[in-house]
Amino acid sequence: MKKVLVSFILTIINLPLFAQDIITDELKALSKDGKYDQIIEQYAPKSKDYSAKSLYHIGVAYYMKGDDNNCMQFVNSSIQKDPTDPDPHYIKASTLNYMQQYDEAIKSFQAAIALKSDNSTYYSGLGDSYYNLKNNKLALENYIKATEQKKCIDRPYSMIAQIHTNLKENEKALDAFYVAKSKIAKESNSYINALFNIGLLESQKGNYEKAESSYIELIQLAPNDYDSYARLIQIYYHNKQYDKAIPYRNKLYEAHKKGLLKGNMEDMFCFDQFKWKEYSIQVFERYENENKGKIYNKHLFYVIDKDNEIVFRAQTEFSPISVELGGAKYMLCANIGSMHLNSGLGFNDDFKYDTLKAEAIKFIQKNVK
Repeated sequence: MKKVLVSFILTIINLPLFAQDIITDELKALSKDGKYDQIIEQYAPKSKDYSAKSLYHIGVAYYMKGDDNNCMQFVNSSIQKDPTDPDPHYIKASTLNYMQQYDEAIKSFQAAIALKSDNSTYYSGLGDSYYNLKNNKLALENYIKATEQKKCIDRPYSMIAQIHTNLKENEKALDAFYVAKSKIAKESNSYINALFNIGLLESQKGNYEKAESSYIELIQLAPNDYDSYARLIQIYYHNKQYDKAIPYRNKLYEAHKKGLLKGNMEDMFCFDQFKWKEYSIQVFERYENENKGKIYNKHLFYVIDKDNEIVFRAQTEFSPISVELGGAKYMLCANIGSMHLNSGLGFNDDFKYDTLKAEAIKFIQKNVK
């Protein structure tokens, strides 16, 4: 009889623990299915006696909903009940990063790493804290540490390349973007970002064939990345392969007609870039065509100095008067401050770009001292 009594008492003692395990499993399943609202509504109000892991899952729900204050309340309670679990420390650190409390976030990331030293996400988050504090050395150190773990997330590969880019270490950045491309999933935005930057850096080195290959792969994966269409057009104009640029130019015009272009590309796109003396010249084309006989600029040559300031602009202007009189459709003109200049040279839609470029450079040379 005494043995039966002891077993009965042990069963009573273990009942609350068993109930807690059930709640934790329920929360884990709901979290896996992304049912964060249900977790908050159904479980958060009754959480007083929950286990550390259950409190953690509620904290994660608030984290995913962007409610930083409630997230911190629950993960702190979870840590207080069980300071040996690294996951609440990580969620706390990530929340502190979002709250821009980077010094405090560092402490929590370090606590998570001390408990589990082989998690790439922890090192990556710590790298983010240092990156936001502009400590590139420690940020890079932790991103590299993240990549040394068996299962590494995508972000540290991209951030290593980004830091080298920020530091203008273009060779190291290019190498890092190639590593990122080889390591991360093709379905991710990080892969697209790596392709774009490889194209950009290879173009800057004059490796246009490699840049072309990178941009073509990019638009196959992301057909709406219109900036890459413009980059391809620039490569073809640099190589004087004007026919190869035509389908990409047409794609941009179609996208403009559908209202799909945003930001700087909404009105025009850059189709050529080249150096002239100590200046950089960027050439843009506007989508606008004849509009009720009004004057408009079509092709614009921006002359940019070493301080990235525009010192001169030459442009082709649609001239309704010239067209009416049977003359050229566009006149090569320029602006210096409030002064408007006309070169007296005209062009039609069938103009040769090499001819326009040569005349624009002469016009620039005449007016830029």
